[in-house]
Amino acid sequence: MGIRIYRPTSAGRRNSSVNDYAELTTDRPEKTLCRRIGKSGGRNHSGKTTVRFRGGGARRIYRLIDFKRNKDGVAAKVATIEYDPNRSCFISLLQYEDGEKRYILAPIGVTVGDTLESGPVCEPKTGNCMPLGAIPAGLEVHNIEMTAGQGGKLVRGAGSAARIVAKEGDWVTVVLPSGEMRMIRKECRATIGRLSNPDHQNIRIGKAGRMRHRGKRPHVRGKAQNPVDHPMGGGEGRSNGGRHPCSPTGLLAKGGKTRSPRKTSNARIIRRRRNTTQGQLVL
Repeated sequence: MGIRIYRPTSAGRRNSSVNDYAELTTDRPEKTLCRRIGKSGGRNHSGKTTVRFRGGGARRIYRLIDFKRNKDGVAAKVATIEYDPNRSCFISLLQYEDGEKRYILAPIGVTVGDTLESGPVCEPKTGNCMPLGAIPAGLEVHNIEMTAGQGGKLVRGAGSAARIVAKEGDWVTVVLPSGEMRMIRKECRATIGRLSNPDHQNIRIGKAGRMRHRGKRPHVRGKAQNPVDHPMGGGEGRSNGGRHPCSPTGLLAKGGKTRSPRKTSNARIIRRRRNTTQGQLVL
């Protein structure tokens, strides 16, 4: 785990850094768990741009990840720790006793040869997947389900982890990395531990070409566009946009509230995520 900095042989090299990938054990993925995925360039089925500033980028092969971890009662051995171009954390290949292979998100501390399990009666150790109701309070978890059996939806980025702080009845209170405190059903599963590659946030891109390799095109300011393209476009000279900053569809930026007050899950959010006005902290 570390960041490599090169000699400043050019302006791009001077300001860029890369991951040394010291934890990885192989550079060849499991072919049976790989799929080809096409690129849309931000366009929908009719060719209309629905997501701006996307296009190009290096070709990727998608790895099928087991977010559900529903193979209970069968032990699995960690075969490899690999790089995945489709996500920021590393992935691990599990070899189950019955011969099946599955990819999972690799947590910190799991190495090749470790034995992992899933289910409500397994040991609460790093890499094991259990229902939230069976995990002791105070442990860090990731890949948390919102609905039982749906598969993990929360806390899947590199170096992230949530913490279980309380249990009451059929609900478990979890503090997410954003600072939000919410209640989740105890039947929902989560994997114990913190996700790998915590240095991902410290990597410097360094040059525009690396963003193009990721499939991200230059971002154009709204007030630099024409009125037909953006609500803040047009005006005489360098105008200030003429209104509160917003998206092309008029959605308010800079802290404007976008969550529906009638959303059913509002009742399960004990504390909203931290922001500049409330200054909340993660427990």
